[in-house]
Amino acid sequence: MAIADEKRMAIQQRIEAVSALPVYRDRKLALLTDLYQLTMMYGHYHSGDWDKQVVFDLFYRTNPCNNGYVISAGLEQVVWYLYNLQFSSEDITYLQSLNMFSEEFLEKLRQFRFSGTLYAVQEGSLVFPNEPILRFEGSVFELQLIESAVLSFINHQSLIATKAQRIVDAARTDRRNPTAPVIEMGLRRAQNADASIFGARAAYIGGCVGTSNVMAGQSFSIPVVGTQGHSWIQSFPSELEAFRAYASAFPNHVALLVDTYDVVKSGIPNAIAVAAELKAEGKKLESIRIDSGDLAYLSKKAREMLDEAGLTDVGIIASSDLDEHTIRELILQGAEITSWGVGTNLITSYDCPALGAVYKMTAQQEDGHLKPTIKVSENPAKVTNPGKKRVIRLYNKGYASADLIVLDDEQLDRSEPLELFDPIHTYKRKTLYQYEVEEMLKPIFVDGELVYELPSLKEIRRHVANCMSHFPSEILRPVNPHIYHVDLSESLWDLKQKLLHQWRPQAQQG
Repeated sequence: MAIADEKRMAIQQRIEAVSALPVYRDRKLALLTDLYQLTMMYGHYHSGDWDKQVVFDLFYRTNPCNNGYVISAGLEQVVWYLYNLQFSSEDITYLQSLNMFSEEFLEKLRQFRFSGTLYAVQEGSLVFPNEPILRFEGSVFELQLIESAVLSFINHQSLIATKAQRIVDAARTDRRNPTAPVIEMGLRRAQNADASIFGARAAYIGGCVGTSNVMAGQSFSIPVVGTQGHSWIQSFPSELEAFRAYASAFPNHVALLVDTYDVVKSGIPNAIAVAAELKAEGKKLESIRIDSGDLAYLSKKAREMLDEAGLTDVGIIASSDLDEHTIRELILQGAEITSWGVGTNLITSYDCPALGAVYKMTAQQEDGHLKPTIKVSENPAKVTNPGKKRVIRLYNKGYASADLIVLDDEQLDRSEPLELFDPIHTYKRKTLYQYEVEEMLKPIFVDGELVYELPSLKEIRRHVANCMSHFPSEILRPVNPHIYHVDLSESLWDLKQKLLHQWRPQAQQG
């Protein structure tokens, strides 16, 4: 795939800018892999077939949180990883200390650079079970190495982006305030620093407007948001003095935490007093935050008291172990909340802590040709779709109708009606007569060359919104969503059945 010099320069400048971000800069992740990846690499090297060409698909099998879709995220981290992937002298020294690998193999690792091809779904796209999100082509030597790291990047960020969107969607059900912002506030509850930083990035992709995580803000230009903690209030002789000191320090951004002692009897009256003092100085109280107690009752009482004091434009921020279910319940109870701070349940995806994407070989070189391969299991859900494939999204009247997985060399004849069928219950069929086509897998690397210009985080957010606008509400609803169909082309389905049939005699002989 030839690209113009101007385009190549833009791609190079963008990846170098990404690599210079604080969260990426000077990081070496060659050993971010499971040992069995290295042992398989060594086994192929020892057997002499290390340069055998293979194809791997990355996909997931089940939507998280009983959702109807996943927001694909983490591609930027994958691209950065592959672009910079190499073994340092310290890495080689450590591998030598394991006394498992030959010096010839370690020398091969010293020279390692990613030289494969990657096609991927654009970050921020809606994706569905069993369809390739990323498709890798290259030598078995290099594609074995990258499996664990790539899965960790895509699994984590896609999970958090999807969870964030569910929470943002819940906040939008408040008809009185349908644009109520959601702020990610989970740094202290994330499993580790990387999870907090990249989780904040994913949450921003999923629709959060900001984060409390300053390093995420620095790394990804996400707006940072924060007020004060209870320790600030406790460190002063009185709550009123604490409020005054904070307002003096930040007169243009005054948000006060009112639940350290008593929201109704102390916190709100003191906030109102400080608001009056600010008004006399030509300033204003922006918001109050409630972090405990009955948020529905307290927010309604706070709104009443603030309005009576003429502070109708003062916002009410709610936090305290919120998730999409609690937010919906609070809105149904008439809670007077204008923005939501969500921590633990978002940054950990607490009720569904793993996406479970997998990385499976679907084709390998035999006798000089790339031949499809299949993984068979007693669990039908774990039987893979063989071959080198593309994913096509089919649109009818502007709305996505289905995704179709096809073999790479298949072409649709759009002058003819297209019959789709369920890959399991094949009697379930429908015919599309007029449809538009979108190729979902875009070229990212071709023979080791980066050919894709990474979008900005804001562009990814806009892509999410655009994608969602093309799906009917039945697919997007958070509870019992309509199942979006991912079908196989007839050629792919036939190939799968053929390989399954060929496999059965081998199993019986074995």
